[in-house]
Amino acid sequence: MGTENRGRPQFPARPAATPFAAAPPQNMMPFSSSGPVVGSEASGFRPTPPAAPHPTVPSSTPVVGSQASGFRSPPLARFNDPSVPPPASNIPPPVGPYQHFSASAFPSTAQAPLSRAPPLGQPLGQPPAPPASLRPQSQIPSVPMGSPPQSINFASPNVNVPYSSSDSTFPAARPNFQSSFPGYARMQSNADSQAPPLQYPFPPHQGGYAPAPPASSSPFLTHQGGYAPAPPVSSSPFLAHQGGYVPPTPVAAPAGLQSRDQMQHLGSGPPIGSIQGLLEDFSSLSIGSVPGSIDPGIDPKALPRPLDGDVEPKLFAEMYPMNCDPKYLRLTTSAIPNSQSLASRWHLPLGAVVCPLAEAPDGEEVPVVNFVSTGIIRCRRCRTYVNPFVTFTDAGRKWRCNICSLLNDVPGEYFAQLDATGRRIDLDQRPELTKGSVEFVAPTEYMMRPPMPPVYFFLIDVSTSAVRSGMIQVMAQTIRSCLDELPGYPRTQVGFITFDSAIHFYNLKSSLTQPQMMVVSDLDDIFLPLPDDLLVNLSESRSVVETFLDSLPSLFHDNVNVESAFGPALKAAFMVLSQLGGKLLIFQNTLPSLGVGRLKLRGDDLRVYGTDKEQTLRLPEDPFYKQMAAELTKYQIAVNVYAFSDKYTDIASLGTLAKYTGGQVYYYPSFQSAIHGEKLRHELTRDLTRETAWEAVMRIRCGKGVRFTSYHGNFMLRSTDLMALPAVDCDKAYAMQLSLEETLLTTQTVYFQVALLYTASCGERRIRVHTAAAPVVADLGEMYRQADAGAIVSLFSRLAIEKTLSHKLEDARNSVQLRIVKALKDYRNLYAVQHRLGGRMIYPESLKFLPLYGLAICRSTPLRGGYADASLDERCSAGYTIMTLPVKKLLKLLYPSLIRLDEYLLKASTQVDDFQNLDKRLPLAAENLDPRGLYLYDDGLRFVIWFGRALSPDVAMNLLGADFAAELSKVTLYEHDNEMSRKLIRILQKFRERDPSYYPLCHLVRQGEQPREGFLFLSNLVEDQIGGTNGYADWILQIHRQVQQNA
Repeated sequence: MGTENRGRPQFPARPAATPFAAAPPQNMMPFSSSGPVVGSEASGFRPTPPAAPHPTVPSSTPVVGSQASGFRSPPLARFNDPSVPPPASNIPPPVGPYQHFSASAFPSTAQAPLSRAPPLGQPLGQPPAPPASLRPQSQIPSVPMGSPPQSINFASPNVNVPYSSSDSTFPAARPNFQSSFPGYARMQSNADSQAPPLQYPFPPHQGGYAPAPPASSSPFLTHQGGYAPAPPVSSSPFLAHQGGYVPPTPVAAPAGLQSRDQMQHLGSGPPIGSIQGLLEDFSSLSIGSVPGSIDPGIDPKALPRPLDGDVEPKLFAEMYPMNCDPKYLRLTTSAIPNSQSLASRWHLPLGAVVCPLAEAPDGEEVPVVNFVSTGIIRCRRCRTYVNPFVTFTDAGRKWRCNICSLLNDVPGEYFAQLDATGRRIDLDQRPELTKGSVEFVAPTEYMMRPPMPPVYFFLIDVSTSAVRSGMIQVMAQTIRSCLDELPGYPRTQVGFITFDSAIHFYNLKSSLTQPQMMVVSDLDDIFLPLPDDLLVNLSESRSVVETFLDSLPSLFHDNVNVESAFGPALKAAFMVLSQLGGKLLIFQNTLPSLGVGRLKLRGDDLRVYGTDKEQTLRLPEDPFYKQMAAELTKYQIAVNVYAFSDKYTDIASLGTLAKYTGGQVYYYPSFQSAIHGEKLRHELTRDLTRETAWEAVMRIRCGKGVRFTSYHGNFMLRSTDLMALPAVDCDKAYAMQLSLEETLLTTQTVYFQVALLYTASCGERRIRVHTAAAPVVADLGEMYRQADAGAIVSLFSRLAIEKTLSHKLEDARNSVQLRIVKALKDYRNLYAVQHRLGGRMIYPESLKFLPLYGLAICRSTPLRGGYADASLDERCSAGYTIMTLPVKKLLKLLYPSLIRLDEYLLKASTQVDDFQNLDKRLPLAAENLDPRGLYLYDDGLRFVIWFGRALSPDVAMNLLGADFAAELSKVTLYEHDNEMSRKLIRILQKFRERDPSYYPLCHLVRQGEQPREGFLFLSNLVEDQIGGTNGYADWILQIHRQVQQNA
């Protein structure tokens, strides 16, 4: 960055003769720019004591502060010294010409942006916007903030800006341009052209004197460091200032200026006019004493609870309106730390959760772009795809990459003139330049081979236990019913292998009238009897396939074989699929007992639990499975495992196949078709018919100085940052952690671009690209304010589950709690100097649910308790499930819905059912259960309906019929011929439709029926104490004590 910026006016330099200068005229700026000032307000700065003022020294290093100004202030070395103690008091003296205010080591956003330089890309004289975390309160008078503009609105920023010749980093300013910084939404005053008086002529983080504001200034102003003259009688003793000069404030500004909905900007101060915001920029819980006890207590009703479910971060989208939707990409904090030292103080995961094929938001479609003539436009150095944040210059002949800043030539066929504001004249016809998510049709150079057809291959256990459970019949009927809906017609291919102690191949050639079965019993030397006819085109062999599926259940009806040659059968399926790749669906009922990959019963030895050998039970016993997974991935084969058994089936080993091939594990313990058949039918149908991306690879590019270092989910890492995904769908999410490569980031924005190269079922090679921008900040408080609890919990869950593979369960649980304690301790330290925190537990508003979700992770099936709390298979399958879940589904699994039903069912029926009342969720604690009520517990994977002991017999009879008094474990819920029963079935159907990825089965529980009520329902009430584990209130107290001990 040079010392001049031709896109901005030049101003005379500030005289260096004295550190205290008189306020300049309002129409001139006393400092010339030597670089941008960005981020949040100079968090490491402390003012010098009054006795030793320093002369000003010009600075050549960028100052990072919230006022993203184009002007650089001279920081003093002393200001960076953390050993300088702050003044002892925040209370201004009542008399004297100057008031001394204390400065904290870290800024609170409880400082009004009265004296700030305007943010970069914002015209001088306009007020910076408040952060989203604070909301003004209308009853408090507002601080005047410059000449009142005629109107304020969000501009839709255009980022295709020509660069000025002197500055290669930032776009030049130009008239009527809504934002000269890509991706920013900001306010545009109609009065811009009238050149209102400058309100922020001095850098705000420099200690010094400030002239008094006029009598009309607001009664609520704060000061952070330095000296300020005593305000006049009618002004408040609180002066809004972060050290340095304060020019006289103008007379008035409309109160509406401070509205949260009208103003948003990175790193700026809180809404002016909110006394709550000025005093405390955090949420807190009062930890008092319980009457009659010396122990600290807490009001359970005051505890924060996520009763509205997952709330996607909105500020992120408002700040950068051209970002992709949060459904596709969510950052754990949308404020990226500007230094490694700052990142090290952020004790929560720093990273992202990506769901590249998430279902598009309502009413939107991802636009498909076909660059037939030009080829796909990409940066020639870093290979970033063209996106809304690139900038065009040189009259449209060149474009600058937003990731690596390289200037690229625009191909002749892609060239378009720039208009007077620097916009491409064809911008409205270019979705890739206006949308954060876009899909490119890939030309032939993106293909290693011709695009593969959709392939579905079924590997089916037909041992006696599989036959007896009814699994084979349900599975065969479901596959047959889905044949018309399999994606990719008429290219789709299918094939089948069954196995017990031998392997059965099926010739499904179209010229046959019925399939031919060939049996291979030599398990040591597997071969394919008819290599060309085991995988067939469905449209050509449709009648043969249907005949096979119709006859399959009866074919093995009398099978008494109890063995399972799963390993050899898996190798045979691999041999069939290795030519094309595809999706391998495994239906496994018996522990593999013959040939390669055979497994033995383990997990019965109670003495192993709690020792260093415990984690080996959660790892694959035989290396065969991981080796096979690597081979399957190499040949573009994804594996989905459907496990059914009433005995141990070693999900830890079988799930490895899904883990490294981008697949999924479905577990149906003690499967019986009469009970679980509907669940299998729906979930298998979803698996077969949902849109799938085949033979995919995914890479995430990010700006200079940051990179993703670890990845978590179901995939194989092909290189340091290339994820191999043989199959991807809308139900899969991937998490990754971010680290800073450079000691200090010099940019003010970091860009992220997710690129998924895949083959669509229609045979087209596509590239789905999601692009997002995030601001760089220097303030830990700002990182917390912009935090996304959902993404953090998603990464936390995956990291904790991975830790169980190398450590004891207790260690994994402790690691979650320890990171939450460290984070809250550092957050508390930000405010410990400025505020009397006393016994209160404080936390950022954005993370108010984090402690509860941390408790829920520790109480979840993969991490809870020990040997007796969950079976080994159940624990491992839940772990595999959580590793793939998108954020919204994961949060619901961790903190499920609890809804009272009886009041709704007893209401008079209306023409249109009003389901809105049913969205009123209750805290997950037994104290909220009325014995006279009927409650629904819904975690997304199953329903539990709880019948209170004193529930009206009429309600129970209407819902259960003649079985209303029977033991509920033997009762199945179905629709009876009465309005109340029909209403209940409609409610359950409505909830299932909201998330079709899983089919929740309904379990009935009556109050007092043990042990069923305990393990199905009460043990899942996260807020209660169960079996020696903490309840929510105790968990909060424990965390609070640890935070205070370590503070």
